[in-house]
Amino acid sequence: MSHPSEDQKKAIYEGLSDDQKKKQSYTEWVKDAYNNQYESWMPWIEDKYLAWFGTDNKASYATKDTLDKTKVTGISQVDKLQDGVNNLVGDQVGKEGLLAPVGDTVSKEGINRAERGGKDERGSYGGPAASYTDAGVKNAQGVGQGLAGGAQSAGSAVAEGAKGAAGYVGGMFGGREKK
Repeated sequence: MSHPSEDQKKAIYEGLSDDQKKKQSYTEWVKDAYNNQYESWMPWIEDKYLAWFGTDNKASYATKDTLDKTKVTGISQVDKLQDGVNNLVGDQVGKEGLLAPVGDTVSKEGINRAERGGKDERGSYGGPAASYTDAGVKNAQGVGQGLAGGAQSAGSAVAEGAKGAAGYVGGMFGGREKK
């Protein structure tokens, strides 16, 4: 796959209308073009990598990664048990898990869209109903940002609860809290 040369990029930029050139310098235009390509291609590349080199989709990978961060005991036996539970939970939304269709949908419609700022692989917010939904989505983005902050707070509370439960389990098996 060949990439456009610097001269080709400049020729494309020079072909833009004067209004577009006033809005962005050549450097800003190139950065935007790169970011748009990155936003389009990276989720696909990540999906292909996970498909070729493992049994995870993005949902199972993210689940395992998040649960791995909840280890708090420092006791090898409890950590090993927790690793097994984490993998069991994550594998259920992976390629061959019971919830594989759910994991695939969450990966494609949730995680990939989040990476693309809410857009699907064609750059639309609403898929087949895009002509009706895209304008409304743009107006509602401010509301979504407020909701995301609330969800992040709720997620932190859940993680803290999991840490507390892990500490309780460690205490049951003779572990103690390190200070």
